[in-house]
Amino acid sequence: MKELILPIDFTNPVDFLGINDANLDLIQKKFPALKIVSRGNELKIIGDDSQVEVLHGKMIELINHFEKTGRLDAEDVNMFLNGKSAEMSLKAESTGEVLVYGQNGIVVKARTPNQQRMVTTSEKNDIVFAIGPAGTGKTYTAVALAVRALKNKEIRRIILTRPAVEAGENLGFLPGDLKEKIDPYLRPLYDALYDMIPGEKLKTFLENGVIEVAPLAFMRGRTLDNAFVILDEAQNATESQLKMFLTRMGPSAKFIVTGDITQIDLPVKQPSGLVSAIKVLKNIKGIDFIFLDAGDVVRHRIVKDIIHAYQKHEQK
Repeated sequence: MKELILPIDFTNPVDFLGINDANLDLIQKKFPALKIVSRGNELKIIGDDSQVEVLHGKMIELINHFEKTGRLDAEDVNMFLNGKSAEMSLKAESTGEVLVYGQNGIVVKARTPNQQRMVTTSEKNDIVFAIGPAGTGKTYTAVALAVRALKNKEIRRIILTRPAVEAGENLGFLPGDLKEKIDPYLRPLYDALYDMIPGEKLKTFLENGVIEVAPLAFMRGRTLDNAFVILDEAQNATESQLKMFLTRMGPSAKFIVTGDITQIDLPVKQPSGLVSAIKVLKNIKGIDFIFLDAGDVVRHRIVKDIIHAYQKHEQK
């Protein structure tokens, strides 16, 4: 007789076990000789040693599938219990290179050739600059790459940062504590994370420091290692700020820098660090640049026309 305790603290147990324990009931029917008890964020499995080991292996496959896709339904459970895990993996891969599965099984993957270049380039280089206009998926793709690396245990944490620069507006005095004052600047990063990680799990990651979202100024003096680090809106970083950020890189870190050099919100006489980085860093091995354009826009179709119109106006 063997007793095994299996933690399922990676999410709300209902999402994994099913409503009214529907998924758990399917598992119990497949292994009627075992006693399976759900208690909070744990499953207790009791029974014959060999049977417990078999179910343990199946449960690990189900947990890995859930963490990858963010969902688990009756069809998934039956396929894994009946030894068709390879078929499930093939089904997922057949849709193209999926970076992560977001909330409710939403597929997150590169949607344009330049976004795909971001993916392949980040796999070959430790620092990647993704530069292009708004709506081209720079930040979203970068966050997806970071979440994938975390899920694959390639890194221990994700760090997302932005310069706290107002986009041509004077927001004045903001009430609240420091977090409440800076969160509006970081909202787009939170939005991308909420698309890709279940709410409760993301909350835990943020509380435990597995995922950190902070202004660029908070990076000074640190060494960022075993981490996937994204600097967003880098066009609003000064030359000294960008240099400071890049030199925080630890030996086991991956950096992605995103920005739009057509929307610089720095004072007129303050050069953008991103613009100078294109010239200064272009010949360093391990650093690569991806330039996205209006053809990569994945927002409303009219956004492409807006970008083209402004480009023509600026050329005049």
